[in-house]
Amino acid sequence: MKFTFILALGAGVASASPLLFNRQSQACFVIGNQILPQEVSNVVSDIRNRITCNPGRRTLSGVPDVSSGGVSFSSVNFANSNQTPLQFALERFATKTPLATTDLATFQRQLDVYLATEAGIRSVGGNLAIKVPKFYLQFQVSRIQTAQGNPPTAPGLQVDHLRDKVLKNAPREAQALKDQVTAQARQLS
Repeated sequence: MKFTFILALGAGVASASPLLFNRQSQACFVIGNQILPQEVSNVVSDIRNRITCNPGRRTLSGVPDVSSGGVSFSSVNFANSNQTPLQFALERFATKTPLATTDLATFQRQLDVYLATEAGIRSVGGNLAIKVPKFYLQFQVSRIQTAQGNPPTAPGLQVDHLRDKVLKNAPREAQALKDQVTAQARQLS
């Protein structure tokens, strides 16, 4: 009876291990064994082919420095700044005027490295302070797409929803900074 239980338990562990191994082998930035939320797993699947990792350089929570199209996370890492995450995001990820002239591809690459790094952090159960600048980048991408005549149709990617995500995750940020985000949500051209 004990042997059967141990064998069954061993089979369960053996069947779980390949899933973790496969997930990690497909995404160089998912370095830990924590189970990722479905939404994050979907993002990993979407971006893994656009991301490369530099295992010789580590960033937040030990995640390798990731790159997408020539943009590395280390070049846009909010944690290397003396500013709050929202201050950094507002300054570093500012758009052009008119909004539609902003280079969407560059913003998408910056977002990709934030999404990859966040997934890596989640995979090791690390600190998620990255969420404010990540949501702000998603917000900016949505604003640019809208200004360029291609607004996202998914509810979770629309400007107002992402504005709310930025504000919800920035409770300790100065009200003046949050007011800037609210004002930007109304500027879509």
